[in-house]
Amino acid sequence: MDQTFRPLLEALKQIGVDPVAIDAAADEAQKSGRSVRAVLINDNVVTEEQLTAAAARAFGINTVDLVSFVPDPAALKRIPLPVVLRHRVLGLSMANGEIIVGVTDPGDVVALDDVRAATGMTVRPVVVARSEVRRIIERLQRESSDLGEMESELDESNSMTAQATSADDAPIVRYVNSLIEQAVQNRASDLHLEPTEDDMRVRYRIDGVLHEVDIIPRGVMNALISRIKIMSGVDITERRVPQNGRITAMIRDRTVDLRTATLPTVWGEKIVLRVLDTGGIDLDMNKLGFTSQNLERFAESFTKPHGMVLVTGPTGSGKSTTLYATLGQISKPEVNVITVEDPVEYRLHGVNQVQVNAKAGLTFAAVLPAILRSDPDVVLIGEIRDGDTAQIAVEASLTGHLVLSTLHTNDAPGAITRLTEMGIEPFLVGSSLDAVLAQRLARRLCDWCKEAYVPTEEELIGAKWPEEDLTVPQWVYRPVGCRNCANTGYRGRVAIHEVMTVSPEIESLTIRRASSNEIREVAIEQGMYDLRADGLAKAAGGLTSIREISRVAI
Repeated sequence: MDQTFRPLLEALKQIGVDPVAIDAAADEAQKSGRSVRAVLINDNVVTEEQLTAAAARAFGINTVDLVSFVPDPAALKRIPLPVVLRHRVLGLSMANGEIIVGVTDPGDVVALDDVRAATGMTVRPVVVARSEVRRIIERLQRESSDLGEMESELDESNSMTAQATSADDAPIVRYVNSLIEQAVQNRASDLHLEPTEDDMRVRYRIDGVLHEVDIIPRGVMNALISRIKIMSGVDITERRVPQNGRITAMIRDRTVDLRTATLPTVWGEKIVLRVLDTGGIDLDMNKLGFTSQNLERFAESFTKPHGMVLVTGPTGSGKSTTLYATLGQISKPEVNVITVEDPVEYRLHGVNQVQVNAKAGLTFAAVLPAILRSDPDVVLIGEIRDGDTAQIAVEASLTGHLVLSTLHTNDAPGAITRLTEMGIEPFLVGSSLDAVLAQRLARRLCDWCKEAYVPTEEELIGAKWPEEDLTVPQWVYRPVGCRNCANTGYRGRVAIHEVMTVSPEIESLTIRRASSNEIREVAIEQGMYDLRADGLAKAAGGLTSIREISRVAI
C-alpha cells in the first residue's frame, strides 16, 4: 500500500470512523491492488465528505465545498486543461500572485509542482470532493469540445443555418446553455457578449462588477448570435437595428428568465442577457436592507389608499426588486393590482401584468387609460419615460389610485424637478407625489474575511462622515479576499436608501419651483438620511466598506 495514505487513514480514525473497518480496507487494498481511496468509497467504509475532511486534517489545510462555492472563471482557465485532466486539480481563485487550487489528494506533490510550473504562481492547495471536481472538469471539457466542434462545422460550411443552431445536440446549443447555466451559478446579473476586431469577449457582471470569463473565436460569433436570437424570439436576419427579446431556460430544475438586448457595433452585434432569476431574489421587504427608520417612512407612503410613490436610481440599482417587494406587501385578494411594464421582469401571483409592445402600439401612454378603466386599486408603471406617461400617472394618483413607478434621477429631490421638466404643473406634482425612494447597491463585505480596523481622521473626513448624525465608530471593516469571495473581499450586495416624504413644506417648495438643492435641505431637516449617510451607517455596521460607499453614493 502507498505509504502516503497512512496520514489519511489516521485522520479518518481521529474523526470517528471505525478503526477496524479502516484497517480492513487497508488490508483489502494491499491484497487486491486497488487504491485505498477506491476501497474506502466503493465498499462504503467512509463517505466522500468524511474522506475530504480527513484529507484536509491529515495535511493541515482547508476544505472548500464546491456545491456552494463558485470558482473564479479566470482561475479555472489559468491552469491548462491538460494539467487539469492529468492531475484532477482546479483553479479556484487568484490574488497577489497566488492561486488557490482545489485538489483531491493533497499528498500529490507532482501535481502541485506541475500547477506551479504551468501558472508561474504560488500554489495554495485546498481539499475538494472528487465528485465535484469531476462535475466541473466535465463542464470544462464540454465547453472546450463545443468550441472546437463549432469551429470545425463552420470550416466545412461558411454559414450555420437556423435549423443547425436550434438542434438540441448541436455544439453551439450546448455551449450557449453552458454559458447561461454558469452565469446563474455565479450569481451574475448580466451576461455580456462583446465582439472585437479579432474575437468575442464574454463577461459576467457579478455584484455590480464585470469579470471576463471566456474568449470566443470570431469564426463562431455569428452562429452564437443566431442561436441566442432564436432562443429570444427575435429576427435573426436583422443586424442593423437593436432588438429586444426574452429567453426562458431551465437551470437545475428551476425556471430562469433572461431579457435579451442586441446592439449593432462596428465589429458586429453586442448582446446583453439580463438574468431575471425569480428563485434568486428575496421579495421580503425586511430583507432589502432598509433601516427601521427608512422602512417606516417608506411603508407609510405605500400603505395609503392613493397617491404616487416613486423609486429612483440608475439602471441595475434594484428599483424593480423594491417595487415587486412593495407589491408583495400590497397585493391581497381584495385589492386589484395592475402593472404595465417593459418588459415584465418577474411574474407575480395574483397580479395582472401587462407587457408593453411598441410595435403593436401598446405603449405606456396608450395602455394606461385602458388600465384605469379596469377598476384598479394599485397601478404599477414600469418607468415614467415621457410627459404623457407622467401626466396619466399623476391624474391616476389624484383620482383615488395608488401609483407606483420608477424614474431615472440621481437622488430623491431630483424626482420633483424631473417631473416638472416633463411638463407636469408643479401644483399637480406637489399634491399627487407622496414619497420618493432613491437607492443604490453597494457590494457587501465577505463575512469570512472582512477585517476590522480603526479609520483615520483623514479617511473619515474624505468620506464626509456626518459626525453630527452618526456616532464615529471605533472601527470599521475593509475587504481582504478569500476563497469564499474569489479573493474580491465582497460577496453579495446591500442596498442603501434615502426616503423623502413630501411634507407641506416640500409641497410648497415644489409649487414655487424651488431647486432640488433647496428641497434636499428641507428634507434633511425633516429627518431624511441621504444616500451617503445611510451607506456610512451600514459601513459602521460592518455590512460594507467606506471605500465602496464612496464609489456608489454621491
